[in-house]
Amino acid sequence: MKTLWAIAMTAFLAGCVEGQFFYPDNVDYGSPRAAGLAHEDVFIDAPGGARLHGWWLAATVPAKATVLHLHGNAANVSNHLPLVAWLPSRGYHVLMVDYRGFGKSAGKPTLNGVVEDARAALAWLRAHRRTPIVVLGQSLGGATALRAVAADPADVKLLVVDSAFASYRGIARDALGMLRWPAEPALQMLPGTADDPVTAAAALSVPVLVIHGTADGVIPLSHGQALHAAAREPRQWLQVEQGSHLDALAREPVRRRVLDAMDRAVAAP
Repeated sequence: MKTLWAIAMTAFLAGCVEGQFFYPDNVDYGSPRAAGLAHEDVFIDAPGGARLHGWWLAATVPAKATVLHLHGNAANVSNHLPLVAWLPSRGYHVLMVDYRGFGKSAGKPTLNGVVEDARAALAWLRAHRRTPIVVLGQSLGGATALRAVAADPADVKLLVVDSAFASYRGIARDALGMLRWPAEPALQMLPGTADDPVTAAAALSVPVLVIHGTADGVIPLSHGQALHAAAREPRQWLQVEQGSHLDALAREPVRRRVLDAMDRAVAAP
């Protein structure tokens, strides 16, 4: 009986620990129209029966490629719109997608499920838009993008990873602090080394640009450094001095660096 109780409690804690990766809602934080952007609602069928909602933001000048934006762990696409609203005027279509359970997307998020959502979005782009693809993943979206692109790299010219973590169990331990010891059995039920973003980084077959702020109080700089170190060439590292979590793309010098990397990647044969 004690063994069954321990197993049940560990499983419960594991569900709680994995749940700490996701804070979805369906609040309307703003719209492309309010930002001066035309948009199209997109619906994508993902494995497991989840129907995903996203926004297609068309480039407002001749398009070079499409950016698939994979956002962080909170809210929904409307909250993350300001992070990519500048791209259409720079010659890039943008597909923003809500993971299962976020915004208008059906289902419940899981760490492996959101990777399948990212792959479903890639498949949709290949079938419906047929342009070169740049994947921009931020925070949880960066970790998710690494796994999705490592497994499914076709047509992806560049992967941009902003403020992401290297290990699921590692970032959970960082977040739990002193509580990590009683939670350790539950942490062992999170995806392990084989599924870690840093493992995916080492397997990438496409160029990668890793961005991380030195003052990131959510995901320590060491995670970004580990991701960059694991990736093969060609790889790029952009350290944002005094950058906090996800503020890099609000800085014009960082935008110029990212655009330069994107332009060169999509122009390459």
